[in-house]
Amino acid sequence: MSPKRTAFFCFVTNVTRIFCAYKNFSLTLPLKYSVNENQTMANEIQQFEEKLREDLHQYLLAMKEADERQPDCPDVEGKWEKIAQSYLPDGIREFKDYPTSSLGWMMYIGMAVTAYWDTEWNVYADMTDIYTFIRDKRGYDALDEYVREEVLQLKGAEYDALERLVGECASRICNALRRQNFEPGTKTAFDAYVACLHQMYLAGIAIQLKRMGYRMVEVRG
Repeated sequence: MSPKRTAFFCFVTNVTRIFCAYKNFSLTLPLKYSVNENQTMANEIQQFEEKLREDLHQYLLAMKEADERQPDCPDVEGKWEKIAQSYLPDGIREFKDYPTSSLGWMMYIGMAVTAYWDTEWNVYADMTDIYTFIRDKRGYDALDEYVREEVLQLKGAEYDALERLVGECASRICNALRRQNFEPGTKTAFDAYVACLHQMYLAGIAIQLKRMGYRMVEVRG
């Protein structure tokens, strides 16, 4: 586990316990756990996340919303850990009643941050809490509408189409999470949820980069 990822997971040791349940699936932010415990389960989460990545990528390819070659945008990807730390309390709270929104909102955040990167990154690069900045524009419930209307400037059919696309991606990820049958209230269940959010964020980046006309090309030395 990288130093950055270790630091991120250490963050949750100081967070108040949050619990939610969705049918047979539960999430817990543990009060204490070792980031090095149970390497077998850590490998399972890594494999689970890779399957999520591949499923989303293939779906987005079929929808012509992503390129065959996965995009690389280090500036936006580098914001993930701080965004996740800020989002987790809201996301886990909402997962109980609105699981697809809890997951889907992270795709909108990925798209929004990518749009900021393309237009005014000098303004947003050093912002310490981009998620809260976005959320507080209209509140958590209307985050999707704010991003589509104000950040991405979508209207009419394009506005509705993105809502359907994000909803379908969130449903696919949610179903994949439930099929794993992770033990309720465990660190593994929490880690799996974070993995889902991570892939939704990265997919949001990929979608928006393609929409803005960026393409990954091989550079030969």
